[in-house]
Amino acid sequence: MIASIFDTVAPVFLLIFSGSAVAKLGWLSRGGVDGLMSFALKFAAPCLLFLSVRNLDLSQSFNIGLLGSFYLPATISFGLGFAIARLVFKRRPGEAIAIGFTALFSNSLLLGLPISERAYGLASTDTNIAIIAVHAPFCYLLGISTMEYFRADGQGLQKTVITILLAMFKNPLMIGIGLGFLVNITGLPVFTPVISVVEMLGQVMLPSALFALGGVLTRYSIGKALPEASAMAALSLVVHPLLAYIFARYIFDLPHEILRNLVLTAAMAPGINAYIFANLYRRAEDVAANTVLLATIASIFTASAWIWFLG
Repeated sequence: MIASIFDTVAPVFLLIFSGSAVAKLGWLSRGGVDGLMSFALKFAAPCLLFLSVRNLDLSQSFNIGLLGSFYLPATISFGLGFAIARLVFKRRPGEAIAIGFTALFSNSLLLGLPISERAYGLASTDTNIAIIAVHAPFCYLLGISTMEYFRADGQGLQKTVITILLAMFKNPLMIGIGLGFLVNITGLPVFTPVISVVEMLGQVMLPSALFALGGVLTRYSIGKALPEASAMAALSLVVHPLLAYIFARYIFDLPHEILRNLVLTAAMAPGINAYIFANLYRRAEDVAANTVLLATIASIFTASAWIWFLG
């Protein structure tokens, strides 16, 4: 059993470590890493999401139990992260929100999707896609709305929400998801050669993104923010998935096939978007970077433990 779990998880993290090694050795420049990540997130990922959403059974994949079991615990984790940062580490409100955001934003795309696919098979990832489809809009709207509410120098909540909604429509990931929904709902035919190109791009998304993620993580180091980063990593890797398990099993009574993908996705380390959010507001960037790095390393073991627990 342990060997089987290791065989499932190890390739994902070996790809990340390979990217880190190549970047450390100078074989891939900072610009090369950024270019690879840009290709993966702006071109290949929208193609993968388009294909996944296009083929989704919407009536089965999107239900209140699934989304509630993931996002209610995520919101609770965000609130706990904010409270710990404020009460324990005596951070200012804006800093506490940026720190709490790391406990909210799971790396559902770059880690959750490939690990779930390897653990439970490609056919099971409809659950992942349903979560990913609303992940960025939900997390950013919650984080930014909260930040603007607490910030004395903010531009106003209503204006901020409108700005973010407009930005969402320009986001390549949201465009891919939106086009997938359009084709799924309307049944519009898509020219076969176009689908073939989209499929080829989608197939290289995960390996290229994981490799680039390794290169990006070399820019950060675990420093004096370790206590705060450790607390947020614990919320992200343990508390969020544990709450998701309780909600999915005891409140919404979801089938085990959905529950296991949902919980495993909730157990992923914070994505690089957690650092991007902190950097956007210039609040607690050191804690966000430390949390992403520490939690990604720790998730090698915690993800394996959750796979064992879920069976």
